[in-house]
Amino acid sequence: MKLYNWQFAPNCRRVRMFVLEKKLDLPAIEEVIGSGLRLKPEYFETWPHAMVPMLETDEGQQIGEAMAICRYFEERFPEPNLMGRTAVEKGTIEMWERRAYDECLIGTAEVFRNSHPDFVDRGLPGTTAKVPQIPALIERGKGRVARYYQKIEAQLAEQEWVAGSRFSVADITTLCAMDFAIAVGMPIPPECPSTARWHDQVNARPTAKLSV
Repeated sequence: MKLYNWQFAPNCRRVRMFVLEKKLDLPAIEEVIGSGLRLKPEYFETWPHAMVPMLETDEGQQIGEAMAICRYFEERFPEPNLMGRTAVEKGTIEMWERRAYDECLIGTAEVFRNSHPDFVDRGLPGTTAKVPQIPALIERGKGRVARYYQKIEAQLAEQEWVAGSRFSVADITTLCAMDFAIAVGMPIPPECPSTARWHDQVNARPTAKLSV
């Protein structure tokens, strides 16, 4: 089994942390980022979708997208459960996991891709076609992340974990998305003490440190 990986990418970290929370050894990891923060040309031959992470199973099957890979591991290794047991719990976890991805991670990606000098003409992932940066998306992304911080603060003021009374994949995606935002210059606002409390709590988990 092999995980095609970019160590900095939050989507790759989501998978690494999920696997570690399952108390499994990480798969063999192949770094596919070369100079200029570009995917190595040989990776395109392996995976034409041109995105990371991608898991290659022992049987040679290829699974892309972070949550699809996490679902694979959840089905193969159901304990400890990270995606919910009851219908309500599963739905709630998926709802908050998706909000972290759509609002915080993608909002940060808008800022990063449209401002980083290595991503000129690489405004969108998953294609080798030239896609120009759009400066207006930087401010839109910042606004998206700011609104997400307000939303998650209200949620975490009411409960210990993102999606309920226990740790789940929603916490993993939220941490990886939030740490990405922090790295890109959008720290947790001072008016979000519950979020800061939660962030310290999750970052204290061994898997948070090991997945960086």
